[in-house]
Amino acid sequence: METTSSISATRKSTTLQLVPVMLCFFAMGFVDLVGTASNYVQKDLGLTDSQANLFPSLVFFWFLIFSVPTGMLMNRIGRKRTVLISLAITAMSLFIPIFGDSYPFMLTSFSLLGIGNALMQTSLNPLVSNLISNDKLASTLTFGQFVKAIASFLAPILCAWGATTLFPTFGLGWRFLFVIFAVVSILSIAVLGATPIEEERPDKASGIKECVKLLGKPFILLCFIGIMCHVGIDVGTNTTAPKILMERLGMALEDAGFATGIYFIFRTAGCFTGAFLLRVMSPKSFFGISVAMMLAAMVILFSATSLTAIYASIAMIGFGNSNVFSVVFSQAITSAPGEKNEVSGLMIMGLFGGTVFPLAMGFAADAIGQIGSVAVMTVGVVYLLYYTFKIR
Repeated sequence: METTSSISATRKSTTLQLVPVMLCFFAMGFVDLVGTASNYVQKDLGLTDSQANLFPSLVFFWFLIFSVPTGMLMNRIGRKRTVLISLAITAMSLFIPIFGDSYPFMLTSFSLLGIGNALMQTSLNPLVSNLISNDKLASTLTFGQFVKAIASFLAPILCAWGATTLFPTFGLGWRFLFVIFAVVSILSIAVLGATPIEEERPDKASGIKECVKLLGKPFILLCFIGIMCHVGIDVGTNTTAPKILMERLGMALEDAGFATGIYFIFRTAGCFTGAFLLRVMSPKSFFGISVAMMLAAMVILFSATSLTAIYASIAMIGFGNSNVFSVVFSQAITSAPGEKNEVSGLMIMGLFGGTVFPLAMGFAADAIGQIGSVAVMTVGVVYLLYYTFKIR
């Protein structure tokens, strides 16, 4: 009877700890407002495409710079404190646009948002490993990605609401989104700060050289490239899907843009489904099915000329790619239990693949059309298929 009560109390305690952690995952999704907000900034300030595109580019740049140093910071002050710092930086970035939307203001805001998100993604994922056993880690991280996706969905809705409804009253227009997200960031700081989380003993002190050296471990390197491919396919699909529709069906950009919405809908559905399926299926089997789905979608995209076929393939990519990050990340940090912080930094640095893939896809598309972009993404999918056989 005592054992049953003890287990029940432990589960209740873990649930109470996971609630503020999931609120932090919601705050992690604030970074996705950059795409929507940059369009409004471009319109308000009359910016060129190159000036406006600098905003989302900044996000990936800070992942490259800050991910590994954040892993070292966690060794010194702990994961929870690092998450709290990331939330504070995020809140600061969200308050700046309230005072104006000039180009320098927005560059500063988005830079801080990127830095805060780099710190958050690096520290929040391994913090979850303090609360969840290794066999449930992938499913929990996947559920966290689902919560993050909710914030991504809300951003364009709140921007539009602020621009059309709230402007006469508050004078902020679409920037009212930043007020709402800033308040949620502060709430996240308060709730997480008040939640006791017993962390593992900090990893040994290490420098950047020692962290990068971990890429010398074959499996860690495989995981790093896997993260790059996942993000590359993610960003690549978002940018290429509308272009495929315009190229093959002659659709206008306003209509073709719905393809991106389909991707996000099925990606979110995949995260939600994966959170449960990964608890009853082995990561290797689930990952294999997901990658097979993406590979089939790429084959369809090479020759599809009907709207239904293209939409179906985009949906399959979204659903299949939704759980790749969680499985690869959990595999990486459980393979090096004494160096979780350093490994986390390396994996998040792999998000820089979101810059590498679109660049390669752009060159390929210029040469042979959007089929070239599909070919570049297919290379990433084939790599993930190879990685499937290496999952432990």
